[in-house]
Amino acid sequence: MADRLDTDRVLVVDDDPPLRRMVARTLAAAGYAVTTAGDGGAALAEVERVAPDLIVLDVTMPGLDGLAVCRRLRAKGVAVPVLMLTARDSIPDRVNGLESGADDYLVKPFAVEELIARLRAITRRGVDASRIVSYGDLTIDSEARTATRSGHDLALTGRELALLALLAREPRRTITRERAIDEIWAGGAEPNVVDRYVTRLRRKLGAPPLIHTVRGSGFMLRS
Repeated sequence: MADRLDTDRVLVVDDDPPLRRMVARTLAAAGYAVTTAGDGGAALAEVERVAPDLIVLDVTMPGLDGLAVCRRLRAKGVAVPVLMLTARDSIPDRVNGLESGADDYLVKPFAVEELIARLRAITRRGVDASRIVSYGDLTIDSEARTATRSGHDLALTGRELALLALLAREPRRTITRERAIDEIWAGGAEPNVVDRYVTRLRRKLGAPPLIHTVRGSGFMLRS
């Protein structure tokens, strides 16, 4: 695509062959390099083989479902952005998808234009004109999608990385929940999603704490 310097590699995982082929053809026509897998086990093997830049992952699959696949990837430190596909549209289902480590959630049936737009959006998240942001012993490389503290890899998801980078670019300054949702979730999330992500970031960052709550407003990064 004209707005990407390199061809992104997308892994499409779905146990429905016609849908899997349709998504693969659509993304290939949009300029992506596409590989596919028909179940969770094959997906994990394919991640090891091709190291994709993006994953389109169906939730409901026999055996190892999409939530379990995503959790295993995050547990192994794989921070590649994941877009979940599902036929379930309840709030608990969305929360489960995000809590498993997914970066976005698209409900079936969907328009292919929205699929492509969401993939482009999660690719852009966290990428700042200033590639490397540092604060104390914290270093974030937005282009490489990595973050370290005291030299240790934090293994963040795409949105965790984007939120941490937003806080780190303006340390000792309050970042409101509304601003975080606008910049990272494109306005499409409930306010408490920021609190959940902050909780996850605090756990991964460890001690001493870096992210502090500004009561009634939002959050601040400071030593």
